[in-house]
Amino acid sequence: MNFPNELRYSKSHEWVKIEDGVAVIGLTDYAQHELGDLVFVNLPEEGDELTAGEALGDVESVKAVSDVYSPVSGTVSEINEELLDHPELINEAPYDAWFVRATDITGEEELLDAAAYEAFCKEESEK
Repeated sequence: MNFPNELRYSKSHEWVKIEDGVAVIGLTDYAQHELGDLVFVNLPEEGDELTAGEALGDVESVKAVSDVYSPVSGTVSEINEELLDHPELINEAPYDAWFVRATDITGEEELLDAAAYEAFCKEESEK
């Protein structure tokens, strides 16, 4: 598993990279591994409001449909339209396959650093 140090993480297995007040959000390596091959992605629209802990979209794998939760609150400023036609990019490179960019963000203080997220994933795997 890969846990890049420059990212922050939610316990619902999304990653966040915050640069100049913009949050880039995606699904972690752990999540894509657990879900299996992704075949469909449903994303919000630009301008939609995100609320930390609430679904921002969903992904469908060969196993099931799973919600993707927003790790922060904010406003969607951009979606990664490439994922709509190529959801397999999430499996191939989860930290390059971002879902949305959000502005006016709050709630980032609740996120985990890489070491804490790695420990959390280890606990989840042992259950």
